[in-house]
Amino acid sequence: MNWTDERVEKLKRLWSEGLSASQIAAQLGGVSRNAVIGKVHRLNLPGRAKAGGSSAATRAAKRPAAAPRATTFASRVTTRTVARASGTNMLKEEIEIDGIEEIAVAPNRGVVLPISRKLALTELTERTCKWPIGDPMKDDFHFCGCESADTSPYCSYHAKLAYQPVGERRKAANAAAR
Repeated sequence: MNWTDERVEKLKRLWSEGLSASQIAAQLGGVSRNAVIGKVHRLNLPGRAKAGGSSAATRAAKRPAAAPRATTFASRVTTRTVARASGTNMLKEEIEIDGIEEIAVAPNRGVVLPISRKLALTELTERTCKWPIGDPMKDDFHFCGCESADTSPYCSYHAKLAYQPVGERRKAANAAAR
């Protein structure tokens, strides 16, 4: 299908009248809705207002609530003065900024950690635990290396950490939040 000058003019006219891409495709014939949308974008035709209200009403919509923060971080609120344009005037106002401060988390004292064999990546086999320990960018990075089951890449200790049922994760998160 070629876009002739008269078909393009008809597309522009129908678009400015507010017809949908499907309606325009039906009137033009031999062209899909997606082809109409693509041509509208290539022609840089102005968008239309959404049905059911003005664009000002959609801009004033409430922002979604922020995702909850990790329990290992505490919020720190500070204020700072910013300048912003409002019409022809510059306004100065103070805004609150949420900073994030890291809190050290102490591991449970009642948990016994297995002694790691400290294997490098090239030393791992099918029967060794592949739990990474440390920062991969540091020289002391290694893998656990303890004996693992046939069905798991991890030893029994690290498998418990990796495969926690949803209920237990929720309980742990609630306990940490208190």
